[in-house]
Formats: sequence, structure tokens, C-alpha cells
Amino acid sequence: MTRPPRLLPGSRVAVVSPAGPVKPALLEQGVTQLREWGLDVRVGKHALDTHSQLRYLAGADADRAADLQAAWCDPTVDAVFCARGGYGCMRMVDLLDWDAMGAAGPKVLIGSSDVTVLHTAFARYLDVVTLFGPMVGTDGFVNDETAREHLRQTLFEPEKTQVVTGPAAATMVHGKARGVLVGGNASLLSAQLGAPGVVAPQDAILLLEDVTEAPYRLDGILTALLRAEWFTGVSGIALGSWKDCGDPADAQAVLTDLVASLGIPTIWELGFGHCRGQLTVPLGAVADLDADNGTLTLLEPALK
Repeated sequence: MTRPPRLLPGSRVAVVSPAGPVKPALLEQGVTQLREWGLDVRVGKHALDTHSQLRYLAGADADRAADLQAAWCDPTVDAVFCARGGYGCMRMVDLLDWDAMGAAGPKVLIGSSDVTVLHTAFARYLDVVTLFGPMVGTDGFVNDETAREHLRQTLFEPEKTQVVTGPAAATMVHGKARGVLVGGNASLLSAQLGAPGVVAPQDAILLLEDVTEAPYRLDGILTALLRAEWFTGVSGIALGSWKDCGDPADAQAVLTDLVASLGIPTIWELGFGHCRGQLTVPLGAVADLDADNGTLTLLEPALK
């Protein structure tokens, strides 16, 4: 996949809300911090909208899509930051004009959680590396210096973040693997099964994490992926956080039963997803997974 250029002081970036509504105060603080990095920040026209009836959406589907497309197609914009996740990307992703966005050339997309839907689509239609990381209108960016700094380094000094590992990383299944990094939020990957153009990964290292899913729900999500043969082309697995997914021991038992049993080299709690100190991981990049050491090592920096 194409690696977008890294950011530089003075780079222009856009902030959009493709999913759930954003708290204005958090977004203001997040934008302030981006400006402290020396970035020229433009906030999308509808970034602070809330849908008139469906209050869990950041405005109308067409408006959210228009903001994202306008930002991506603006030749002066070098990166697009998603303000938050929540829910809504699946409702707007098919409204995007992929031909127009492809003609705009590569740039950086940053987001996680519900933005998994956009990562999947950007990989398919634009063949570009994207960043699964903290979002500027959330507590996980504004009030988490560790997560914020790892994202900053990935954007400006990507050589410093070629080895990805977290403090709780542990071996679940021993072994090593090489592949393209794919995945993200497990429930969103499962929800996309059967959508046009969504196919199981090949020659891949699969990243999985989730939040607020009871253990039986995790079981259903993972079982759906297994039945769709989503793991057939996977050479390694990196598991992230499972925040508020019931008793941590129960969540781990589900992952052990359904994922570790596959015998694929697997890292437990690598440090990405809905957790403090969230690591930024470049989806679409090629990496070596070492489950014995609990590391992902990128073959080249995430950004050029």
C-alpha cells in the first residue's frame, strides 16, 4: 500500500466527525493541542453537528460524508483527523465518491473504534496506509499524554515508532509472523461481513480490540468472523484492549478459546484500542510480529 507523507510544522490538517457527536469543549482542547504541534487546523463545517432525531449521530449522513470528502479532496490538506468514534461510519461510507478521493492522492487518515469501517474502505478503494489511533475530540487524546505523544511521533517522526509494544504485552501463542496489518475494532469487522467488496484478509497480521461488549457478545463477534473464514489468511494476531467487556478474566477466556486455539502466533494486550496510553498502529503497513517478545516491528516507517 501507498504510505502517505509525514507531517511537518505548518502542515494543514482537517478535523471531521464521521460517526458520533462530539463534545465541543473536548474538541476545542484537542484542536488546541494540534495547533501546539505547529499544525494549521481546519474544522469541518459539520464537525459539531448532532442529528435532529438520531442523537447518536454527528449530523446527517450526507453532511458527515461531505465533510470527510471535502477534507480529503482539498489539495492543501495533508491529514484528516476523526474527532471521535461512537457509531455512524457504516451509514455514510457508501456516500463517498471514491474516484474523486482517489484522484486527490495519498494523505493521512487518523481514527479508531467506529472508524474501523473507514480504514477498511480506504484500504480497498484508495490502497493507502491509515493510522488506527486516538481521536482529537476524545478524552483518550486530550487527557492522555502518552497516547498523544505516540501519535505525534508517528505523524512527525515515524522512525521512532517502528517497534510497537505496550507495557502489558504478553505471549498468548508463541511464534513469529510477517504480514500486512489489518483489522481494528472486532465488532465493526463483524458488522461489515457480507458488505460489497469486504473480503477476508490475506497474508495479514490481524489486529483486534473492542469495548463494552459482554463476553457472550465477544463470543458471537469472533464466531461470526471465524465462520466467515476471516482467519484463514492470517499469519499472526495482535490483540489490543477489551475495556468494559465484562470481567477481564472472562474476556480473556473467550479470546483464548476462540483465537488462541487457532495456533497462530498471538500477542495479548499489545496496547492499542480503548485503553490508556493507546498506541497508534498503521493499518496497511507490513510488519513482523514476534509473539515471544510481544512486539510488532514495521519493515519501514508508517509514513514517508
